[in-house]
Amino acid sequence: MPNKIGWGYLLSLHGAVFFVDESLGCWVKFVVIQVPVTQEIPHGISYSITLHNRRGMRILGFDNAHRVEKQLKRDHWHKTATDTGRYYALESADQLLADFWREVDRIVKESQDE
Repeated sequence: MPNKIGWGYLLSLHGAVFFVDESLGCWVKFVVIQVPVTQEIPHGISYSITLHNRRGMRILGFDNAHRVEKQLKRDHWHKTATDTGRYYALESADQLLADFWREVDRIVKESQDE
């Protein structure tokens, strides 16, 4: 079971918006709420962590808001704005945040290189 300290921190980020890169206009939004524990959401946390461009369009997202096509798991991530989602092997809140920020760094670096 994921560590409880990490989930508490993740819950504390609910509603937070962070600007990631001023020159690119990228920003991150956290929507994290406690929900009843179920088989699909054993940690009892509903989350949507997204990176947006200056126009507000989502360009990256990690969430468990819906099932991934043809899979029973809800935890997934969208690598691009048009990606319908792929399974994400959720281990802990700490790992979720590390994986999300790693992808944010990748996207920002690629955008700066263009």
